[in-house]
Amino acid sequence: MAAKKPVIGLLGGGQLGRMLCEAAGPLGIPIAVLDAEGCPAKQANQNDLHVTGSFKDPEKIKLLASRCDFLTVEIEHVETEVLEEIATKGVEVSTPDGGKTLKKVPVHPSWKTIRLIQDKYQQKEYFARNGIPVAEQMAIESGEARSDSLDEAAWKYGFPFMLKGSKGSYDGRGNFKVSGPEDLKAAAEQMGDQPLYAEKWVPFEMELSVMVLRTEDDNGKLKHVYPYPVVETIHEDSICTKVFYPPRNISDDIRKRAQKVASEVIASLWGRGVFAVEMFLLHDGQILVNEVAPRPHNSGHFTIEAVPQMSQYKAQLYSILDRIPEKGVNLTARVPSAIMLNILGGAEPTSHDRFVELAEKAYDEFTDVYVHLYGKESKPGRKIGHITATGFSSVERLTETINPLINVMDEIRAERVGLKSPAQAQTKLHKAVPLVAVTMGSDSDLTTVAAGLKILDEFNVPYEVRITSAHRTPHHMMKFAAEMSKSGCKVIIAAAGGAAHLPGMLASEVHIPVIGIPVKASVLDGVDSLHSIVQMPRGIPCATVGIGNSTNAALLAIRILGAAYPEYAERMKRYQENMKTEVLAKDEKIQATGWKAYLEGMSNK
Repeated sequence: MAAKKPVIGLLGGGQLGRMLCEAAGPLGIPIAVLDAEGCPAKQANQNDLHVTGSFKDPEKIKLLASRCDFLTVEIEHVETEVLEEIATKGVEVSTPDGGKTLKKVPVHPSWKTIRLIQDKYQQKEYFARNGIPVAEQMAIESGEARSDSLDEAAWKYGFPFMLKGSKGSYDGRGNFKVSGPEDLKAAAEQMGDQPLYAEKWVPFEMELSVMVLRTEDDNGKLKHVYPYPVVETIHEDSICTKVFYPPRNISDDIRKRAQKVASEVIASLWGRGVFAVEMFLLHDGQILVNEVAPRPHNSGHFTIEAVPQMSQYKAQLYSILDRIPEKGVNLTARVPSAIMLNILGGAEPTSHDRFVELAEKAYDEFTDVYVHLYGKESKPGRKIGHITATGFSSVERLTETINPLINVMDEIRAERVGLKSPAQAQTKLHKAVPLVAVTMGSDSDLTTVAAGLKILDEFNVPYEVRITSAHRTPHHMMKFAAEMSKSGCKVIIAAAGGAAHLPGMLASEVHIPVIGIPVKASVLDGVDSLHSIVQMPRGIPCATVGIGNSTNAALLAIRILGAAYPEYAERMKRYQENMKTEVLAKDEKIQATGWKAYLEGMSNK
């Protein structure tokens, strides 16, 4: 007789619960949902274990627990007292002989984590005590002392500062930007009697998010934390609307630091599962933790397609059941780029239809588009689905490719919030990060480089062209090298004549490949340049092409890109196939016409 499969009980049956059930189905993992009849999660998962009612009702939670082996949550706004009781004392269940006994049901993430996360002020105080970087904050007094407490916050932090609700806020709700003294009264009135705290204004450059998988043993001892790739999040009207993987225009160093900070945050908590860590990236590169969600998150939806071997939902299931292999888990994205767009309810119930229809009809050879609808009624600003696009090139190229989708999304928002012009709502397109940087020691080298630039254009490779002399502007050259090392540039092509030190000097300063083009000068026909570039000392490699052969330099750069971006590998295969076809056609023609006629034909061209 097969062993009974452990059942996971889920408090909340919205879209996150639905996608958790969709991941559980193929894995044969039973899930019992506590929420209203017909909720999104129950639409995707029919069984006899579900409980109908509110996921805040203690008696309904106990009933759910009695049917399950583990409990988890879709949203953190639940009653932690009953969860603590279920985990530490147990819930009453029937025995085979008709008696009653108490059964302890593990809660993941731990009720301790959920309770801490529910109070955003205490959450950040806890992180600060654990050495995790957060914005400065202070608690705001209640009652008659509130006005004086707000004045103290204004004196302490200056304007603007953020006034936030400690509990119950979600999707940016419960926040008030206090821009000046005139806002203090309105802030107090709008925020009401709820517990509040003030937070120093953080002039961030970008919002980042990292999903983190946490495992622990049955005794509550931490085993491992595994960070997912970092993403950039865009918030509009206090709602996350767009997610970009990888984040645009930030260095690998910042991404690694964000993963490290996120891992430290989640290591300090309790329980199994996936957690979202939302962070601010400041202009000086500093990273501050904004808040944590102890569950699957909007910023992790892209993992369904981009990290299919272990999406955030599969990771949630496997972690709760303690099925993550001891050897670890690979959370590397299987595509170079992905963008998630939320489908939000518009001004009319059918406003989003054109957005969905455009996504369903979208086609591009190097882009895949996936539509997820949640089975929810459309209301203005409500999350009713999402669209994920994955690309085989850079995230900037992917952004350009799906720009029609982004434009429609922005138009729907403009209609919803009452903007007069859709252009006011349009997402700012970042300038494509150059994957190839082309530089030369003098503008006289441009005629040599031009053929290579045409090849880069033909292959749709984003690039930039610079002039950086190793001898006349050495400091400028070093600055250029540092910029390219920190950017998303993958290859540098450097052309130089005479002593031709530019390619070698760049190769000594950067960690990315450098391709040197020897330029034919007025003496020695470029042989001096060739020898200078090709004879680099051991440990400082610099790829070198033939004298003046910028075409091969560009083609080599594209082959290097092809190792990371399948789009360019595929384009290179086609380029090579076209060359083969051309040569075979010429061979066929010379055989048919004879060499004399062929030669005459060449002369007449």
